[in-house]
Amino acid sequence: MKEGTLFRTLCLLSVVVLAAPIVFGSVSAAKPEDRAKPTPTYNIFFGDLHTHTGYSDAYDDSTPWDAYAAAIDAGADFMAVTDHVQTWNAYDAYVMDEGQWADSLAAAESFTSKKFVAMAGYEAWMLADCGEVNVYNIEVLPPRDTLGYRYDRLTNFYDWLAQQTGAIGQFNHPLYVSDNFMDYTGISEARDVAMNIIEVHNEEYYEESYNMALDRGWHLMPSANSDTHYSDWIAGHQMRTVLLAESLTPEDLYAAMSACRGYATLDMNLEIEYSLNGAVMGSMLAEQPSLCDVVIHVLDPNGEGDEITKIEIISKGGVSVLEYDISDAPQSEVTWTTTISLASSSYYYVKVTTVSPLEDDVPGVTAWTAPIWTA
Repeated sequence: MKEGTLFRTLCLLSVVVLAAPIVFGSVSAAKPEDRAKPTPTYNIFFGDLHTHTGYSDAYDDSTPWDAYAAAIDAGADFMAVTDHVQTWNAYDAYVMDEGQWADSLAAAESFTSKKFVAMAGYEAWMLADCGEVNVYNIEVLPPRDTLGYRYDRLTNFYDWLAQQTGAIGQFNHPLYVSDNFMDYTGISEARDVAMNIIEVHNEEYYEESYNMALDRGWHLMPSANSDTHYSDWIAGHQMRTVLLAESLTPEDLYAAMSACRGYATLDMNLEIEYSLNGAVMGSMLAEQPSLCDVVIHVLDPNGEGDEITKIEIISKGGVSVLEYDISDAPQSEVTWTTTISLASSSYYYVKVTTVSPLEDDVPGVTAWTAPIWTA
């Protein structure tokens, strides 16, 4: 299973919002108490895991060298350039060649520093109309014409990825040129290890796909990426994928991705911490007590106009099993401590709503964390 670790403490105090207890069946919410803000072992790093340049189908002649330089100027902690590669020989337009891939790797190495991690990845394009997958942390390109025909190509791609040491896979824009990755069937232990991330937002919301994949048994963290095809990397977009890592190095960020240790936000600087009995998002609980301590801390540094209005704990089927509604008195910083009665073989992730109507169709829904699993 994907590993998780434990929380440490940060040196900030919370503004704690008091609310009456809320009870939903066997799940109860305790009144929050004044306390020091809990802090993870990890720092949080903001970036984008899905961008393009002129090496595939960006609308200019840009290169990964341009993209990484722009991301640094815009203040990102990390960014992945993920130009297209083809997994079949029928269509060669809008994909990288091997020379461009080598140049992408060189650019990533050149721009990675103590202050920024440049990731060279790629998007495996048009997997038999079943979806597209981003790949990180390997240098080898996928084979062509050896992955089978039509729907076999997707599951065979999972198997190929699982054989690549250290490889990390992301389900991209689940309903775009796809049938929801065949509704996330075909899972196996090895395939689950190879696929680590799913885009919960990429121009539109894919929360239902996130829930479907989790219900099928995949262990995934959500991401929110620009998928930009213009030269507006980072600066032109508010959404971010956030990784919890010990330090800003490629090794630690890839470890976070592999461990599903992160969250997706449509707000460029929203900070979230979430633990069950001290286990951080992305973890599997080693034991299942009848009651579990929950600690959630959410901070929006922007203050007025961006305040938190609701925090929910989501479980199987996308059901909100517990919520903390402060829409009558929104706050820019909230710590919610409570207890929850755990179901066996389930998952629990946090969903955050803010004042900001970031999208008209889902007003205010702003962030989703990786789950914590109970089996």
